[in-house]
Amino acid sequence: MHKPRLQLQASFDIAYLQFLDKQGRATQPLPEFATPDWLTYCYRQMQLARMVDDRAVKLQRTGRLGTYPSTLGQEAIGVATGIALMAEDVYCPYYRETGALLERGVTIEEILAVWGGDERGQNFQYAPRDLPICVPIATQLLHAAGVAFAQNYRHRQHGSPLQVAVASSGEGATSKGDFYEAINLAGVWKLPAVFVVNNNQWAISVPRGLQTATQTIAQKAIAAGIPALQVDGNDLVAVAWAVRDAVQRARSGEGPALIEAVTYRLCDHTTADDASRYRSAEELESAWQWEPIKRLENYLRSEDLWSDAKQQDMQRELAQIMEAALNRFEQRSPEPVTAMFDHLYSQLPEGLYEQYDQLRDEQQNPGEVHG
Repeated sequence: MHKPRLQLQASFDIAYLQFLDKQGRATQPLPEFATPDWLTYCYRQMQLARMVDDRAVKLQRTGRLGTYPSTLGQEAIGVATGIALMAEDVYCPYYRETGALLERGVTIEEILAVWGGDERGQNFQYAPRDLPICVPIATQLLHAAGVAFAQNYRHRQHGSPLQVAVASSGEGATSKGDFYEAINLAGVWKLPAVFVVNNNQWAISVPRGLQTATQTIAQKAIAAGIPALQVDGNDLVAVAWAVRDAVQRARSGEGPALIEAVTYRLCDHTTADDASRYRSAEELESAWQWEPIKRLENYLRSEDLWSDAKQQDMQRELAQIMEAALNRFEQRSPEPVTAMFDHLYSQLPEGLYEQYDQLRDEQQNPGEVHG
């Protein structure tokens, strides 16, 4: 059969960014913002995020928290993303974002409260503009597109400074329709939105290779006509550079961007999961060799910016911070059971009045039968 002659209409490339290799050696000069103080601060924050995760898992195992999604091995993405934003920006997180939440000013006790079933934890005291942690897959990406549209509208109508909406997700979320709708809207309307995709190789028990046939996650942004970059997600400097650059371009009116941060989930999907049932011990052991905290520590030590003494001092400081936060969490007064309605609706629908009253009465008068 004769094959017709085809003409190339378009071609695309996906770039990859790395500053620190798997052993923590610089592959190129670090950006100006990566000063010794900045690097040691980020190292501390990644250690704090890992400590919060470890304690949260222990609390869940002893029945004091509900199901918890750890960020073990993915701390660089969260910390680097959070530190790249301005206070007036809006962060739209998914559920695996301990490091980013801490950078946005969310307190440890608020994070614990969220997973302990206390909805007051989602009312972030120091990050009131940020959206609550989103558990449904990919819906936060559409929320971010909506927030970015509102920010763009206010900027054009009233001349207010352009603020940026930044959304995080796992790579599994990019297989959902919500993802494509969100990036399509952002591209068409040139919205000030940045999508940071945590490619940790697993969507619960489904490996990345069974989720999508694309060579990279980043290239999915091509369909929406927005810039994309793949970065080493265990290289904190690379993630920080990518998010800072994308946010600055969005703030200057250049539109959205997508960043794929390649990492590995060293933990179970959540505390309700057992990853040993679907992935090998050898694969996990190999991934531990390039995790982000040790990588940055190797670099700091090679530059004489870190020592055993500094490590011990930091661990003592963080342990004290963690214990104080845990005490504040455990001293929180319990919410009434009607809080499940109070935090869901600004105005309770009429159809729920009877249920609300019945629940309130049962709590006030336990043991009574209500007809």
